[in-house]
Amino acid sequence: MKNISLLGATGSIGQQTADVVRSHPEQFKIVALSAGKNLDLVRAYIEEFEPKLVSVQAEEDYRVLKNEFTSRKDIEFMFGDEGLTAVAVYDQATILVNAVIGSVGLYPTLQAIKAKKDIAIANKETLVTAGHLVMSEAKKAGVRLLPVDSEHSAIFQALQGENDKNIERLVITASGGSFRDRTREELKGVTVEEALNHPNWSMGAKITIDSASMMNKGLEVIEAHWLFELPYDKIDVLLHKESIIHSMVEFHDSSVIAQLGTPDMRVPIQYALTYPDRMPLGGRKRLNLAEAGKLHFSDMDFTRYPCLQFAYKAGKMGGTMTTVLNAANEAAVAAFLSGKISFLEIETLIEKALNQHSVIALPDLETISEVDIMTRQYIESIVKDR
Repeated sequence: MKNISLLGATGSIGQQTADVVRSHPEQFKIVALSAGKNLDLVRAYIEEFEPKLVSVQAEEDYRVLKNEFTSRKDIEFMFGDEGLTAVAVYDQATILVNAVIGSVGLYPTLQAIKAKKDIAIANKETLVTAGHLVMSEAKKAGVRLLPVDSEHSAIFQALQGENDKNIERLVITASGGSFRDRTREELKGVTVEEALNHPNWSMGAKITIDSASMMNKGLEVIEAHWLFELPYDKIDVLLHKESIIHSMVEFHDSSVIAQLGTPDMRVPIQYALTYPDRMPLGGRKRLNLAEAGKLHFSDMDFTRYPCLQFAYKAGKMGGTMTTVLNAANEAAVAAFLSGKISFLEIETLIEKALNQHSVIALPDLETISEVDIMTRQYIESIVKDR
């Protein structure tokens, strides 16, 4: 039995993690979980999984749940950042699934590493914001970071049994997102609803917008840099509309190993939980290449997708520049989702934030936190003054 702490239990990855647990109740148990504001789903999780620790975002929701479950003396309720961290380091858990969205996942991840928890990481912003700190601490603690993003899981799977010194390059595939068939001119005036209509994947709002802007792929490039310890000039992005090949590894001898499958996040989630083993996963459509017929690929157009170019630039500059990239993007996406800016203004705001920042090399956690806050305030000030 593998006991799981689950951060972001009510989000897209969190819900699909719950699906995996349901499929193998003899193998997995959710013993601690954190959630945002979806109390109905939290209630359902409490009844179904019987976790010992439950944390929610707001204090008022914490009080509601605590009053509702007064008879459940076996459950501890918490809220806010303290609760998030408590779930991450819960002593009965053997692995942490970090499925929260945004840089809020950074501190709990670092604390879980110190508590020597293996981490199935779906929170790419943690590595984008402070990859040097996270990887350094993980190595010191002897902790495994097991990728859950489909692209990084694909690379991780393709590298099993291989020698890292033989890697020539990584190729991360991109679906192109909601607007892949539109020109930049056609992006003027697109709505939030249109942006959230992803053609292949079922994901949360923030990551779906990132997919449409291609920032999601930029964040994945930075994440791959840290996870697989490769320079940016050995990490490529390829447009692949079908999302069947999730990523590829090319080796020195020109061999290429790819991981294929129908788009289903439960596969990389389960692989992270069962690694180095595999288990059956029922209830999903299996890949039929004859049915697919053709797979299409094309080079990425950095003019069409400037956010991807921003990510490569920030990654190569390093230090606090990736912190700025992530914070500016989170703030700009939030402004778009709330109707305060247009879709194309997301990239405009990110570029402004990057251009006004003077990079700090090898920042500590306090510096990263300060830069993150200042960047968000900078973006919010621009939006407010429009």
